[in-house]
Formats: sequence, C-alpha cells, structure tokens
Amino acid sequence: MGKDVDRVEFTRADRTAFRNKVHRNLDAFARMLREARFDAERPLTGVEIELNLVDDLNDPAMKNAEVLSAISDDAFQTELGRFNIEINVPPGQIDGAGLATTESAIRASLNAAEEKANQTGSSMVVIGILPTLMTEHVNREALSANPRYALLNDQIFAARGEDIQIAIDGIERLQMTADCILPEAACTSTQFHLQVAPEGFPRHWNAAQAIAGVQLAVGANSPFLFGKELMRETRIALFEQAADTRTHELKTQGVRPRVWFG
Repeated sequence: MGKDVDRVEFTRADRTAFRNKVHRNLDAFARMLREARFDAERPLTGVEIELNLVDDLNDPAMKNAEVLSAISDDAFQTELGRFNIEINVPPGQIDGAGLATTESAIRASLNAAEEKANQTGSSMVVIGILPTLMTEHVNREALSANPRYALLNDQIFAARGEDIQIAIDGIERLQMTADCILPEAACTSTQFHLQVAPEGFPRHWNAAQAIAGVQLAVGANSPFLFGKELMRETRIALFEQAADTRTHELKTQGVRPRVWFG
C-alpha cells in the first residue's frame, strides 16, 4: 500500500504470476513462523490516523495534493479521496511513559501540519465521517491523483460488474448507487498496529474481538452520512458495502464479502 504503480492493465498471465508470488510469500511466512524469526520481546506499536480536509465553510476541501506539498513531511500521505490525508506514526514502545511520548509526538505533528494546511485554505478534521460530506463529493473526480487509486477503483468494478448498492437503515434510511468506490473514503479512523509474538497472537486476537463492542460504543462518531442521520456508528455498514465486490447473486449464495467486521 502507498506505492506508485506504473501499469493499468493486467493479463491472465499477470494474475497467475501474482497468485504464485502470494503463495511463495505465504511459504516464506510459514518458515519464519517455524524458525521464530520475529523480534517481539520488546513489542512496538504503530498508529495510522486518517484525516478529513475542510474549507472555511467546513465543506470537504479537495486539496490533499496541495496540503501534502505544504506539510512536506513523509509521515503524511495521500488517502483514497482528495479530501483525505493520513499520518503514519513511527512505531514505538508503549510501556512506561511510551503512551505519553507517543501522544506528545502525534500532537506536535498534527499541530505543525495544521498550520501548514491553513496556508492552503484548508483545515484538518479528525472524525469518523465528515457530516458535511454529500453525494456530489464522492464521484470519480474526487479520487486522489495517484494512478493506483483509479486502478483500484477500476479493478473492483471489473470484479463486481455493476454499480455499488448502498442501503443503510438508521433514524433515517439511505439507499443509493455509486459508480466509483469513493463512498469508502467517507470512512476515516485511527488504527493501532500492535506487534506480538506468534505464540501470543491468538490471545491478542480473541481479546481484541472481545472488547470491540465496548470500543465501538465509546468511539462511535459517525451518525451522519450524505445528509442523512443513520446509525451512531455508520462506518461499519458503509465500509462493508462500499468495498464489496460481490454481485447480488453471490451474496445470496453466501459468498464471503471482501471486507467484513466481527
């Protein structure tokens, strides 16, 4: 993720070669697991924070290229929509004073970036879904300029074969179709990456699943989408549907979706 791509078309031979590479990577990973080639005695935790860009009226600002140029910091990168950027916080230890150190570093980076963003007439907003985001903001023209996003869009629609259907019931009801994957860009979040030893992974995974409901209840902050008041936390339903490559027939057959949450 995050790498530039220099091709926009792929043959059957390309896809076969890709599948073979995936299997070789899995074989290498299995060997690493067997031979314990992991450094997890002092585990590191990394953080990604996805941000929305707004203008003076708090409407989405399609300026991520200008904002990133002004910030001029490799920790900040593009995201799917031109109204998104993200910061990748370097991994660090969170024992002792680690959490406080991480917080201070994040605050300093975001404050410095906000000053630079203001020079482009933009501000950064940390929220699940930007309430001022409307359907007219999520068209193909709003894809970030990097060709990889257009390629991702085209490949998902090639697999799907039809427009994306989004239907979410809440206090109000949203039902719409989309001819690009930009509705997915409405979902922004903070993501923690925790390094653990292979033998401890099942326990950490199960613990994460067990506390997910509580985390969701505490952190829910996306009740509005495209002018509709929906769920207190709309991102889950939106992301699942916006990234779904299955046709209606595959859904009724019980085929797993591309993305789903426990």
